Amino acid sequence: MSDIIALDVSKGHSYCVYYRNDSCVTEFNFQHNKLGFDRLCATVKCATNPTFYFEATGIYSRPIERFCRENKIPYALLNPLELHLKTENLRRVKTDDKDAHKIALSAFNNHYRLVQFQDEKYLKLRELSRFYEKVENSRKLYNLQLHNEIQQTFPEIEHFFAKKTSFLALNTINTFPHPDLISGLSRTKLKNALIGETNKFISKDNALKYADKLLRLAKNSSPAVHVDDIQVQEVQYYSRLLINLTIQKNKLKKQMIEMAKKLPDFEIISSMPGIGQMTAAMLLGEIGDFTRFDNANQLNAYVGIDLIRYQSGQYLRKDHINKRGNPKARELLFIAVRNMIKQQSAAPNHIVDYYYKLKKQPVPKKDKVATVACMNKTLKCLFSMIEHREKYAYAYTDSKSTEIN
Repeated sequence: MSDIIALDVSKGHSYCVYYRNDSCVTEFNFQHNKLGFDRLCATVKCATNPTFYFEATGIYSRPIERFCRENKIPYALLNPLELHLKTENLRRVKTDDKDAHKIALSAFNNHYRLVQFQDEKYLKLRELSRFYEKVENSRKLYNLQLHNEIQQTFPEIEHFFAKKTSFLALNTINTFPHPDLISGLSRTKLKNALIGETNKFISKDNALKYADKLLRLAKNSSPAVHVDDIQVQEVQYYSRLLINLTIQKNKLKKQMIEMAKKLPDFEIISSMPGIGQMTAAMLLGEIGDFTRFDNANQLNAYVGIDLIRYQSGQYLRKDHINKRGNPKARELLFIAVRNMIKQQSAAPNHIVDYYYKLKKQPVPKKDKVATVACMNKTLKCLFSMIEHREKYAYAYTDSKSTEIN
């Protein structure tokens, strides 16, 4: 049996215990710096085929994960709730050193699944996906702030554009946040300003049409603030932020797709109707290498859509998904299924057929229940396609992967 090194990970440091044959050889606290990892490395060299066990603590456990990957040390990233249930006892004493010993003893008594090493591209793709999500959330927040301020400075300009977050719209709002900045301009000067202030090509004829409409809106506008009030500065501030965030979003989107194309499963996943290149890239980022799972049930558990069943005596609770898996992957899968249903006229799809079959059963399923069932079926189908290295085809069938449960 391999030696066990258990860590209680905290912010910037960890408490380490090294066990061999059920007895503790050494224990120490170390900082997450070069000196600390040198000491941990010395412990690893003294051990026989060591395996690391530690809780997933977000960003604080990342340095330990990197240490294990770079030194090719097998490790188990433990779910804090699962570990708590397996180490709970009547005496509740919690300290870093005692927690580390609990983890080590639990590793002897339980079979924890070890993390399988993946290509670094999957890890980088995940970070890109998370960064993209943060940028998009910031865009939504600042767009709301911009809307609130525009209602005070120049509310009519929001209805001037079909898409309020386009570069033309944002640049125009940044240049003319108040109608008084337009009223003194001729249509020619306004046309030239519109052409010069956007990085998107716009013809002179269209620019003149925009200029005429802006002049009419400015003439009839009666804003709540004056041109020299603070709200005008706020409009320009939020519009510039949105311009920069939109540029960053487009850059990240392109970067993610280019990186995902280098992975072997990208073309297979994106071949499924309703899953575009961006969704395929984000799924690969969140789920990683599909082949590291032994079967589709493990994949479902990782995403968190496997069923929980509870029965006690005559009481039988209604089944529901456990939601303990990856919430971001679950959200992406939900969006993918909804896209399949929306785009059903574009190409035939087994998932859409299954959705409507569930909706038309003798006891029709509710929309959300049917969607979750389709998420489960989509994962099984993707897993089988990747396992057999085949792109999606409507005639594609596999009794094990696409069987309707």
